[in-house]
Amino acid sequence: MLTQDDMRIEPSDLILEAARRWLTPVRAALGDEFLAAYLTGSVLTQGFDPKHSHINVLVVTRALGTPALDALARALPTQKKPPLVEPLFLTREQIETSLDVFPVEWVEIKERHLRLEGDDVFGALDVPRTYLRLQCEHELRGKHIQLRQAYLLHHADTQVLARTLRASASGYATLFRTLLRLRGEPTPADATRVIQRVADLYRLDGQGLLSAHIFRYSTQRYRAEEVLALYRRFLTEVERLIHALNELKL
Repeated sequence: MLTQDDMRIEPSDLILEAARRWLTPVRAALGDEFLAAYLTGSVLTQGFDPKHSHINVLVVTRALGTPALDALARALPTQKKPPLVEPLFLTREQIETSLDVFPVEWVEIKERHLRLEGDDVFGALDVPRTYLRLQCEHELRGKHIQLRQAYLLHHADTQVLARTLRASASGYATLFRTLLRLRGEPTPADATRVIQRVADLYRLDGQGLLSAHIFRYSTQRYRAEEVLALYRRFLTEVERLIHALNELKL
């Protein structure tokens, strides 16, 4: 059974200090409109590198009228060196009324966040699994089409294909976690474990499904024929995954 530590990696003191330092003038500018602030996203997963990735901070407010926006615009700290904060400002109403539009995103945040300050906005949030299924299948089908188009257009340029796989890894990782949730499974913070479990549950080739993740994090230099082979395997397994999801009964 997964523990909380398996599902969320605690950020370093350096990350927490940078996030709270950024939040101080933002909190003051919002005044009574402020409800809560959270760390979200890759900063709570394995492999986070503050030199190359931003710290995602979600700030939840009561309202965001133009006076609040103007105050925020004046108060946002200037950032010149890592770790850099990438903020997202939303009202509580925007969250509660968009569960059918952004179900994957809200479940991601509900399951993996760290509250910096304020209310527990996500404790009672309930995202229907039917919404998750629809968005997950929609995005998987769209990404598969993009992969196939890239393969057709750049078949002779394996450097482009390698970059395509590398760039797609993060988006697929989010969908793979959703695929576990649809089967009632917990989601480890380690992306490799997530992908391997998806492969087991949906009866796929685990190594093929890992191809994009491998290209993003490996320092190995691949020969052209190796890039083509990995790309083909990943393309095939994503297509098989779409068929499996289409047949999944909730």
